[in-house]
Amino acid sequence: MDKLQRADLFRTRLLIAIRRSDTNQSELARRTGIDRSTISQILRDDAARLPNAHVVGACASALGVSADWLLGLSEHPENATDLLANAMTLTNAPRALVDQQIFDWHREAEGYKIRHVPAALPDMLKTNDVLTWEYGRHLGRTTGQAITASANRLAWMRQSASDYEIAMPLFEVQSFVDGTGYYADLPLELRRQQIEHWLNLTKALYPRMRIYLFDARQVYSAPITVFGPLLAVIYLGSNYLAFRDTQRVRAFSDHFDNLVRQSQITARSFPDHLSDLRAALG
Repeated sequence: MDKLQRADLFRTRLLIAIRRSDTNQSELARRTGIDRSTISQILRDDAARLPNAHVVGACASALGVSADWLLGLSEHPENATDLLANAMTLTNAPRALVDQQIFDWHREAEGYKIRHVPAALPDMLKTNDVLTWEYGRHLGRTTGQAITASANRLAWMRQSASDYEIAMPLFEVQSFVDGTGYYADLPLELRRQQIEHWLNLTKALYPRMRIYLFDARQVYSAPITVFGPLLAVIYLGSNYLAFRDTQRVRAFSDHFDNLVRQSQITARSFPDHLSDLRAALG
């Protein structure tokens, strides 16, 4: 981009910023301390020179945009502080089923590949009985209504245009089948029903949904979800930590791909593995 092109782009973007901020040349001159005649000269169609750094910086600050964007060095009009704030957000995570925030992220990313490392078994594959066992004490009298509402959201997720890849540690599935640890008081019959349900969904949704099991002694992952190229979310327990900048989203995607590469049980072999575990229940 030569000097004339950059000057023209600066003038165009400055006009855009003025309109978006619902201001005018006189108000901009007052807020920046720059003569109105100078502002008018910058905005003339035949202006061939860029203003100095002080004028660029003052206009950017007054209009709430970045100087880099005005100069054509960035495609993001937000200033650095706003970019950082938008790139990483902390959102409340209620102890409940698929809450509105998670559902909104899934809808936003419809059509993209969604990579998911759940905190336990993935909610979208659980039976209503297991959902009630897990969340009932937190939902109280509204358990039935919450299960119904969440079942509708889970059904939408299963039927959406998105591809789902789910990676879990081997011990999580084994613990569920054995009824140990987190699942110690989950009745055997509910575990049997869940395994059947899981097998049916796995076969019906493959290859659009693929499940991998990795050995946590070799590789570790916190609960994360990567919504295509749009955002990546870490589940902290009481909060979601969401990242939207491209570099971090790509890093989370690379991390998930490594889990898949190191998986002991692939998506193709998962149904057979689950069938073997079911047989061991007797």
